[in-house]
Amino acid sequence: MDMMLWNIILTAFLGLVSWFAVRLHTEADRQNVLLNKTREEMVRCQLDISKEYARREEVKQDFDRVMERLDALDAKIDRLIEAR
Repeated sequence: MDMMLWNIILTAFLGLVSWFAVRLHTEADRQNVLLNKTREEMVRCQLDISKEYARREEVKQDFDRVMERLDALDAKIDRLIEAR
């Protein structure tokens, strides 16, 4: 009788431990899938950002071109004022 009770207790304990281990494994797999989805979204966002926003060098080049044009326009206005 004593051995049978010990077997029941040990079986119940191992069953609970096994159930808990399966739950942990399932949750770890779910977390791994979510982590992979998050990584994919981050890569997709980085690609979208590079498509929609200008780089610093591009903005600087465009700004320099605009400033050159404004300087040329300023010089033309000065020549017109001096001519009158």
